[in-house]
Amino acid sequence: PLFLNQLQKDLEEVKELLTKATRKRVRDVLVAEKHKLELEIKNQPPPKPKDVAEEEKSSLGGYTVKINNYGWDQSDKFVKIYISLNGVQKLPAENVQVNFTERSFDLLVKNLNGKNYTMTFNNLLKPISVEGSSRKIKTDMVLVMCKKKREEKWDCLTQVEKESKEKEKAAYDTADPSEGLMNILKKMYAEGDDEMKRTINKAWVESREKQYKGDIPMDI
Repeated sequence: PLFLNQLQKDLEEVKELLTKATRKRVRDVLVAEKHKLELEIKNQPPPKPKDVAEEEKSSLGGYTVKINNYGWDQSDKFVKIYISLNGVQKLPAENVQVNFTERSFDLLVKNLNGKNYTMTFNNLLKPISVEGSSRKIKTDMVLVMCKKKREEKWDCLTQVEKESKEKEKAAYDTADPSEGLMNILKKMYAEGDDEMKRTINKAWVESREKQYKGDIPMDI
């Protein structure tokens, strides 16, 4: 703290002057000032402890990468998420941290090859047991074990995935099967690259030609 530094410098100067002062009156003034400064320094509030989160950040070093790739499966009791991270088994165990809540978990892997890795899952499809959940460190992989509260099958990992699956299903579940196919083709066309677009266009033209030929009597 700046103010404390100033006081300490003042005190040093007073002590320095005391060694040179010979007049009693001057010495008395300096001694009084010395006591005053010492008291003031003693009463300075201690430096505030750094915010823990801030300290955590500074101890991380390097930069943080979000993990997007993972695999998952399930048993009756657990949902298991597999996250590939080269060399993770060489880290101290405390560098791989997972925090669980009833409907989420977040993973932090500190200082792996000079980088930190994070992954967060919010809105898990169903509640999990925080106490029963854990993580295991394997060769080049972290396995996150989410203990199911109820032994039932999960169709997907998160609520968001469930909603987007339902939307897609609604788009394709139409009364007319050819309309459902059209929706799929439209989606593939919208999301595809140029090659995909050319392929769909070609198939579309060919199918129109076939329909057209089929409608025309052969003897014309």
